[in-house]
Amino acid sequence: MRWTTSRYDIDLSEPRVMGIVNVTPDSFSDGGHHAGAAAALAHAETLISQGAHILDIGGESTRPGSPAVPLDEELARVLPVVREAVKLGVPVSVDTYKPEVMRAVLDLGADIVNDIWALRRGDALQVVAAHARAGVCLMHMHRDPQTMQVAPMDGDVLPAVRGFLRERAQAVQARGVAADRIVLDPGIGFGKTVAQNFSLLARQRELLDDGYPLLAGWSRKSSLGAVTGIEAPGDRVAASVAAALLAVERGARIVRVHDVRETIEALKVWRAAR
Repeated sequence: MRWTTSRYDIDLSEPRVMGIVNVTPDSFSDGGHHAGAAAALAHAETLISQGAHILDIGGESTRPGSPAVPLDEELARVLPVVREAVKLGVPVSVDTYKPEVMRAVLDLGADIVNDIWALRRGDALQVVAAHARAGVCLMHMHRDPQTMQVAPMDGDVLPAVRGFLRERAQAVQARGVAADRIVLDPGIGFGKTVAQNFSLLARQRELLDDGYPLLAGWSRKSSLGAVTGIEAPGDRVAASVAAALLAVERGARIVRVHDVRETIEALKVWRAAR
């Protein structure tokens, strides 16, 4: 199994670690410590030195209740980082739902668009389809970041999540995007309750039946705080690593994490046990 992206064919025969680079002043997880371009690039280099296989750069927080960032501001945050990050020797993903940002970063050489809206906003689908090899991650989100936790989903969410992801993958392929460019993300925390998030983890293998690789994003999420009693996101490292390993054990091929070194070390133990 491989993930075809703009510059790299990413081998998914082993799980890959996607390191998070937040270029935001209001990130829930790191308090905006890497908000400037220089700080973000330094952090990206650190993550690579710790073993990150992919970088995921984001210029807008999508925590519950977070306000939307104006287009010009997101471009000003992200473009200087992407311009230099594409020189670091690993695939570069950009976490955005704005078509204008997608177009700009792909033109700079970014490899992957990571979209919480699954290419449903504006002409996002056309932008990705116009790039012959760009990879894309399609995520499930209930409602929007401002309201998703005000009225989360009801009942057993797995059928709805799976149906949505299947429909979006088919819609993207219908526009000419090859299946090997597509990865799916169930959207942990995006409009689901704590119990629903853990149900998705427990039954994650059912999401693999449609044949697409799966990305899991549990890192420092509030659901981990709910079951551990740890309030500060930065203190949820052990819980995040445990969730990442459980996701990999249940078939995830990419884990999106803040704590790269700890996750890489845990995966080495997991491989040895296999």
